[in-house]
Amino acid sequence: MPVFCTGFAVLLLGSSAARAQAPGTPVGLQCEYLPNPLGLDAPHPRLAWRLADGRRGAGQAAYQLVVGTDSAAVGRGQGAVWAPAKTASAQQLVAYAGPALRPYTKYFWRVKVWNKVGALAATSAVASFEMGLLNQQNWLGAWISDSQDKNLRPAPYFRKAFQVPRQLRSARAYVAVAGLYELSINGHKVGNHRLDPMYTRFDRRTLYVTHDVTAYLRPGANAVGVLLGNGWYNHQSTAVWDFHNAPWRNRPAFCLDLRLTYTDGTVETIRSGTDWKTALGPLVFNSIYTAEHYDARLEQPGWDAPGFDDAKWKPAIYRTAPSKHIVAQALAPIRNVEPVPAKTVNKLNDTTYVFDLGRNISGVSQLRAQGPAGTVLHLRHAERLYPNGHVDQSNIDVHYRPTDKSDPFQTDIFTLGGKADEVFMPRFNYKGFQYVEVTSSRPVALTAGSLTGYFMHSDVAPVGQVRSANPTIEKIWAATNNSYLSNLFGYPTDCPQREKNGWTGDAHIASETGLYNFDGFTVYEKWLADHRDEQQPNGVLPSIIPSDGWGYEWGNGPDWTSTIAIIPWNLYLFYGDAKPLADCYDNIRRYVDHIAEQSPNGLTNWGLGDWVPVKSKAPVELTSSVYYFTDATILAKAAQLLGHPADHARYAALAAKIRAAINAKYLNRQTGVYGSGVQTELSVPLYWGVVPDELRPKVAANLASRVAADGFHLDVGLLGTKAILGALSENGQADVAYRLAAQETFPSWGWWIVNGATTLHENWPLDAKSDISLNHIMFGEIGAWLYKGLAGIQPDPQQPGFKNVLLAPHFVAGLNQFEASHQGPYGVIRSAWQQSGKGIHYEVTIPPSSTATLVLPVGAGQKVYAGGQLFGPALPSSAPLAAVHATQRYQLAAGTYQLEIR
Repeated sequence: MPVFCTGFAVLLLGSSAARAQAPGTPVGLQCEYLPNPLGLDAPHPRLAWRLADGRRGAGQAAYQLVVGTDSAAVGRGQGAVWAPAKTASAQQLVAYAGPALRPYTKYFWRVKVWNKVGALAATSAVASFEMGLLNQQNWLGAWISDSQDKNLRPAPYFRKAFQVPRQLRSARAYVAVAGLYELSINGHKVGNHRLDPMYTRFDRRTLYVTHDVTAYLRPGANAVGVLLGNGWYNHQSTAVWDFHNAPWRNRPAFCLDLRLTYTDGTVETIRSGTDWKTALGPLVFNSIYTAEHYDARLEQPGWDAPGFDDAKWKPAIYRTAPSKHIVAQALAPIRNVEPVPAKTVNKLNDTTYVFDLGRNISGVSQLRAQGPAGTVLHLRHAERLYPNGHVDQSNIDVHYRPTDKSDPFQTDIFTLGGKADEVFMPRFNYKGFQYVEVTSSRPVALTAGSLTGYFMHSDVAPVGQVRSANPTIEKIWAATNNSYLSNLFGYPTDCPQREKNGWTGDAHIASETGLYNFDGFTVYEKWLADHRDEQQPNGVLPSIIPSDGWGYEWGNGPDWTSTIAIIPWNLYLFYGDAKPLADCYDNIRRYVDHIAEQSPNGLTNWGLGDWVPVKSKAPVELTSSVYYFTDATILAKAAQLLGHPADHARYAALAAKIRAAINAKYLNRQTGVYGSGVQTELSVPLYWGVVPDELRPKVAANLASRVAADGFHLDVGLLGTKAILGALSENGQADVAYRLAAQETFPSWGWWIVNGATTLHENWPLDAKSDISLNHIMFGEIGAWLYKGLAGIQPDPQQPGFKNVLLAPHFVAGLNQFEASHQGPYGVIRSAWQQSGKGIHYEVTIPPSSTATLVLPVGAGQKVYAGGQLFGPALPSSAPLAAVHATQRYQLAAGTYQLEIR
């Protein structure tokens, strides 16, 4: 019997910790999709857990929550602020519904679960969540800045000395910033977050961050320091997106409450105000878009420590708050997630070195160097090299419009202070790069160990794993994940170098890839709030979000800004949480209503269309109308789910009207061909459910024939790549889909891989003249298709959050072995298969509290066995899942199954 690698499933369940748990123990406790979060503003935070239980049929029969302010009492099931009665339910996502939560208060919670197997009860460990300010009126600090103009380049430093007169119980720093910041106490940077707070539409919503700073403080004299960066708030670099003209733009400012709770129960708040002192320092320029300049000669050691002489520093000044909506930042933070040491260094001459990380990343480089004071080092970051060995930025600086040479693109400037060993790493910038060219104003000695890259992104937990007998498939999966993470910085972006913009089309195309592989719920929920901030009263959204006003007139339309519907729907499917849909319901409705007003006949040509195609491009009206249909369909489903029957009827009828209009104009019912029959024209209507059910096999066969005529190569752009693999594999053409996915000659994903790519590209040709970023996520749907089209793992819209898993693996020709695992809300789902001359061995794991509908392709004369016995009983076939080929359909309880088809 073949042996499959199960290490990833064990890892997801917590390794030895999971094995040590009593069967049915609740694990993985989260509040607002975060472990033990600080500083929440949600009045009804969501509590969630999984069960550690591998027994067949395992699941939750009932649960009981206890929430209180005393951890020991909560551990005993006592001292409750909220303790609802035992609830007979398999629900493992529950919103707090007790008395109003108090600001600044830490709550502890646990859950007791009764299992379906043996009716045993097991209790979780105690978890916690802590509330933030809850109300803007609770802020005590003032908004402050220095008195400098927004165009002044050096960053402002702020400090305040204070006393801690008696023993502390706890200390929290609440920091709201227009711009970016680093907080330090007594000479030590607080925490390991990067680029806080996350980018928002600053004049409409400002985020604050909560830090536990108890360990940083000491009895007696203390000092707190704040360094402000520009970020997207004070964008000084000039580019085509006009962020330097943003309506909110100003000198960075902040508001801080440092709340000290003493053991005697008294509370003192050190707050921002004009008693703070400010000065300029060694950070002489910072731009989120280009780079950072640092002059170590200007350092003032101890500036953020007690005892520092700040007599020459000036008082801070008051500023108005950037917005009237100051809310908690409750999402996965950006971090330096992975160090990437330089793989090689090439010394071009005594003052020029080129470092190669061996892979393309988003993030920063850290340089160690020594030399005479005043030595200037330029660190140019790029994705490519010229033949002469120097870095080549020509593919990524195309949208930059500098006014002079003082702010070179992706080029940090580090001036040595003359110390024995100096280290520089940018604080308020990130880049997209593989190569770093270091040029010094006088000779310096550098080695490969002198430079380290840091892969930097929103630190979302991995929840997916793919393994394949085809190494190219594994490399495509890894490259897709690298590009996805490289474009996740509190919002999804298009590329980490040239733009860093939240292009909506790129994001919804890649959203399933992200959700299969990473726990990105908090980032998407934050970004949907950005959508609500940006939407115009008539429903229109910009093509980039957040935006300074750019994108309302170009690039938007249903093929791009369907994010407002598709992403909350995907969150509902993957997590079973309807809150994002409820939060966005009115926004989706206004958006769909606007398109309906502009398109009375059911068709719309509003949109960009199939962006960056290989050669053939489908009509914009066809693709945009399909997305309009998709939005109306999602809205109708959301209306039904949220209890709006009149809206459900209205928008279901609108979706039917749009579908009929598309088919009337573009579908030849006799031939089963849409339009001229190119790949995107066939695959987009097929994938999104526009094709009449009775014609789906015919249209899919035409698509397969078209792909064969194209030499089993892609002939699609952005919208086509989202649709084509799923359109084939979900309609009886999985072998063709795999052959297309695994292709290694141009144009294909594999073509990039065999030419050394470690991330996905923006264009299919390696030598394209435009659109040639080497780290773009827009063609990333293949990362989701590996789970859907080969492992066959999909959520069930009728029982979302993988409460019931739809499993339809495809044992494709040309691939002997494949495995995928995904940790959903209930635990790890695993689908693994291996083909041999004797048949197919298939292993599947369904997590506790879940079920699965399994559809297996079974050839003529074959049967399905488990443990040498016929497996069953099989259910009647379901036409949508059965597709064209003969199948056997089963309903599975939780547990692990080893099946053979022979």
